[in-house]
Amino acid sequence: MENRLKKWLEGLKSGERLPKKTQLLILLLTGILLLVIVVPLPEETEQDGSAAVSAPGSEEEAQDYEEYLEKRTEETLRHVEGVGEVEVMITLKSTGQKIVEKDQQSSAQTTEETDSAGGTRTTEDSSSDKTSVYEQGSDGTQTPYVTKEMSPEVEGVVVIADGGGNAVVVQNITEAVQALFGVEAHKIKIMKRADT
Repeated sequence: MENRLKKWLEGLKSGERLPKKTQLLILLLTGILLLVIVVPLPEETEQDGSAAVSAPGSEEEAQDYEEYLEKRTEETLRHVEGVGEVEVMITLKSTGQKIVEKDQQSSAQTTEETDSAGGTRTTEDSSSDKTSVYEQGSDGTQTPYVTKEMSPEVEGVVVIADGGGNAVVVQNITEAVQALFGVEAHKIKIMKRADT
């Protein structure tokens, strides 16, 4: 291998032309390189090997999701003994996110070098390439292929109930909210409803 490389380098110095196979290979690689440079890729935000894509109108969707959770929680708590009339307010940490499928290709190349003193050194180069997977719609548009959609996480809950002054009712409401949303107890506030 070393002899062939030396002959080829000497041939270049003396002005010899490259073999036709080599010329074709260089032209092919140059064309591929130009194609890669010219074709634009969509921008993405990476997170742990996946991309997070915000949904269109995600603020409105988050607000609708909050209202849905509040109504369901109110309906459920109304049936608990001692709670009475109830109002619930829920805040979310963020608008949910969609996890996009990615193709990952990795390669490794090992090179062994010998120095003039006779010592050898082995180096290993590895590379990894991630690209998003897209699905094509009937109208020709491409959208990222979503593998998982994560719901927004609940930040805090306020419950105003007729039975909010009773310690047993407060404990029952707190435990119910913790079971439903996985929220820590210090992020749940139960208050007695004012008489109107």
